[in-house]
Amino acid sequence: MAIEPIRAILDVDTGLDDAMAIAMAVHAPSVQLLGITTVAGNVGLKYTTQNTLRVLAFLGATVPVYRGMSRPLDRPAMDAAWVHGEDGLGGAQLPPATQQPEAISAPQFLIDAARQSPGELTFIFVGPLTNLAMAVALEPELPRLVQRLVIMGGAFQVPGNDTPVAEFNIAADPQAAAQVLAAGFNATWVGLDVTTQTVLTRDQYDALANAQSPPARLVRMVARYAFEERGVEAFQLHDPLAVGVAMDPTLVNAPEEAMAIEIALGFTAGQTVIERRKRPSDWTHTRVARTVERERFVALFAATLGLPHVPSPST
Repeated sequence: MAIEPIRAILDVDTGLDDAMAIAMAVHAPSVQLLGITTVAGNVGLKYTTQNTLRVLAFLGATVPVYRGMSRPLDRPAMDAAWVHGEDGLGGAQLPPATQQPEAISAPQFLIDAARQSPGELTFIFVGPLTNLAMAVALEPELPRLVQRLVIMGGAFQVPGNDTPVAEFNIAADPQAAAQVLAAGFNATWVGLDVTTQTVLTRDQYDALANAQSPPARLVRMVARYAFEERGVEAFQLHDPLAVGVAMDPTLVNAPEEAMAIEIALGFTAGQTVIERRKRPSDWTHTRVARTVERERFVALFAATLGLPHVPSPST
């Protein structure tokens, strides 16, 4: 099935899998990437912005980058440096940035771009949703101006990866996520239920040892921290899957669900809750990915980035 072209904006908190998501968005023939917005999340805003610029420089790509929010809406900042390394890229030796962030803020850019192309843009958000919540606060009509929103976030029928019940992007700013949910975007939530099934295996990582193309080398360099320092056997492709779903929505089965997000401080902060016993009118209805065509996505990921395709093992 042919993939329809999209005009997209990608919002990142650039750590390891964000770097791969950027590479995928830059190199996908069907994606016209209008800009990248940065937010604090995996590491602080200074790092996420510089990492984004360095990844673009390594790829030889020039995409405008807009610096966003440096902290959550209503609670102290948290990070995932233990997963991504202190600099967010696991110490990958990427060249210095060759461009500077744009002058306007990320929330303002989101608004301006949507106003200029109403009903035409796909927003892809793979970090905490602080920038988008701020943009909606400034422009309440934004959900009607955006064609589609794809969010990497949530843990619906599986445990969280930040707390027992919450996925990191939502746990980092639950209030922002709740505001985005309530805003009424045409959204698909791509959570741990499906992202943990899409992985770069150690065999695939080893096959990149002599990679020559910039995107393949980038995957090898940023995955090194996970495989060599942390000793994982499989690197979960959370953020690249969100880009893949933006490119091809049929990669996931995402029925409409009644959803809520826990915003209170405490052990359940950031929990994404689905109510399937009934369809309560006071819950927000949105699409949530339940299953993923794993092999088809991994093949798309490999083809887009020019990676050798080593079949991943069956689950």
